Amino acid sequence: AIASFAQSLLVIPKTLAVNAARDATDLVAKLRAYHNSSQTKVEHANLKYVGLDLTEGTLRDNLAAGVIEPAISKIKSLKFATEAAITILRIDDLIKLDPEQKGKSYEDACNAGELD
Repeated sequence: AIASFAQSLLVIPKTLAVNAARDATDLVAKLRAYHNSSQTKVEHANLKYVGLDLTEGTLRDNLAAGVIEPAISKIKSLKFATEAAITILRIDDLIKLDPEQKGKSYEDACNAGELD
């Protein structure tokens, strides 16, 4: 489930790259490689600031380029969206019909005295 959730978050950079008429597959693969390297190798810790430069169609160090975004609002938005999705999935479990109730026609319901 966690891997699927992580995959779903990749829709954002892919969509941005496609909308900028860039090679989304290549850019996102490189971005993931840089971010993975920043988490696994101490000497590459500065790679965590690498992001998309869709004007040039490359990756760049966003911190050096002056692109600093507030993480707090993004984290709150992500938490809210996740909680909303979980709530919808819970509701989906609650509104399932019993198999015996499926397929009853209006006529069957009238004959059974369920409708007036």
